[in-house]
Amino acid sequence: MKKLFLINILILTHFGFGQTPTATINLSDAALSLTKQRVQYAPSHFSISYPNGDVPADKGVCTDVVIRAYRK
Repeated sequence: MKKLFLINILILTHFGFGQTPTATINLSDAALSLTKQRVQYAPSHFSISYPNGDVPADKGVCTDVVIRAYRK
């Protein structure tokens, strides 16, 4: 019974909180467009403005690239 309950919860959360197919395609297109840019790995600290500040476009770490894809 617990196993069935857990499976139902996982299915409901997947469909309830998943992105729409259009949003998924837009995100993947944005991520692919970012692969054409040359970004140098720079783990150093940058001061950024708030809100929506960003490190220089040619510098950053993996999370910076993910954030840029979501912003596009």
